[in-house]
Amino acid sequence: MINNLSVLSVIPARGGSKGIPLKNLSKVGGVPLVGLAANISTSVNEIDRTVVSTDNEEIALVANSYGADNFFRRPEKLSGDRVGDLEVLQHALLTTEEFDQTQYDIIVMLQPTSPLRKIQHVADCIKMLAENDYSAVWTLSETDSKSHPLKQLSIDTNTKSFEYYDQTGALIIARQQLSPVYHRNGLAYAIRRETLMEEASIKGNNPGALITPGNFISIDTELDLELTNFYLNKNLDK
Repeated sequence: MINNLSVLSVIPARGGSKGIPLKNLSKVGGVPLVGLAANISTSVNEIDRTVVSTDNEEIALVANSYGADNFFRRPEKLSGDRVGDLEVLQHALLTTEEFDQTQYDIIVMLQPTSPLRKIQHVADCIKMLAENDYSAVWTLSETDSKSHPLKQLSIDTNTKSFEYYDQTGALIIARQQLSPVYHRNGLAYAIRRETLMEEASIKGNNPGALITPGNFISIDTELDLELTNFYLNKNLDK
């Protein structure tokens, strides 16, 4: 709890994955991804309750062994690869509230695919939301200038011709002309209950950005796993 606001942490970890089978059980530093997320969540003082939202029994048991409660299963209709975070979080929130006979004020989403998160990242995200009037707070990283939107191209799949995705890109000569842009790194999302349930959004109309310096990897492929383990072994995640 923080500022008299109760906090529910949800770890979304479905069993299906096209890139890596049972990806959420893949290990980084010898620990399953879902276990890493549970370890962090249960170590954040501001979090009152940690649950895992999964449709897979093995994931549920592993998450539970690292401290996340697993008293419900995600229904099949919320287990596809085209189901958004909103529906998953709403289901987890309402199910947990019914089970606990209480109402939570802040919902935190910790995706297992961001294994380089630290306790402080999550705590800072929650504090920023609780101490301000934001509808939600997301952790963001500055995007490398090589991947700036004004340097992106679109291709006509029939003719193979290409054009600037944004025509302003034609005016860019040096990277110093580019204004910084940011991307969500998945370390933490803190969302007010009314944003999630009344606005039906994980962002809302007044979101706040917590800029988190560092090197963070989102796990999609086996190469991502290898690179993350390399970072850990070389202590490059500091």
